[in-house]
Amino acid sequence: MQDAHVQITSQDAIETAIVSGILSARIKPGTRLSENQLATLFGVSRTRVREAMMRLETRCIVQVSPRRGWFVVEPSAEEAMAVYEARRIIEAGLLRSMRTLTDKGIAALHGHLAEEKAAMAAGDRQRLTCLMGDFHIRIAELAGNPVLIEILRDLTARTILISMLYQSDFHAMQSHFGHCRIVVAMEKRDFSKAARLSIQHLDEVETGLDLTKRSDPLAELRNSLSLAPKKRPATVSGGHN
Repeated sequence: MQDAHVQITSQDAIETAIVSGILSARIKPGTRLSENQLATLFGVSRTRVREAMMRLETRCIVQVSPRRGWFVVEPSAEEAMAVYEARRIIEAGLLRSMRTLTDKGIAALHGHLAEEKAAMAAGDRQRLTCLMGDFHIRIAELAGNPVLIEILRDLTARTILISMLYQSDFHAMQSHFGHCRIVVAMEKRDFSKAARLSIQHLDEVETGLDLTKRSDPLAELRNSLSLAPKKRPATVSGGHN
């Protein structure tokens, strides 16, 4: 029984570390996750690492590539739209279901907004990305529903991967103002309005994504060799209006 507990704990530690790395924007889309290296870092067997990776795969956080190993997912444009649709449904429903909010909870939200503002002033994009995602998890924590907290952690991790691929600095900073409007409504205990504002906020963020972008699998080597990105041939119009 004790060995089983150690195994579960080690798998949880691996999963938590990887999700936390994504939530803090330290682990980027497409990052390779070596079974050997993770086994060494966590002091477990490759089997335990593989089990943790398989669990993360079911959560759509990592994926396996035959003969190449495990990688953090690079969400497609279609996946990005599905994630935002799920978030609209869950977060608006969460806010509508809230009945009360303590002064301590309001203070925590204002403290979070202050951190976002400080990250913007410092030009710290990584920190800002982390805080933008964490804002929504904080609301779930204030609602006190552990199931929704876990769901939103996974959706937020996927959202951060999406933002690193498709979001501009300008739109990343505009998210702060959306958060401010939500907090004002919550401070007035107008949770219905906060729910409407959360949908509006997620709509604005999704609209600000450039889903035409495609990741360059040779970017790291290309930069090392100081080569310019390869230009795509112009598409020929078929004459449709």
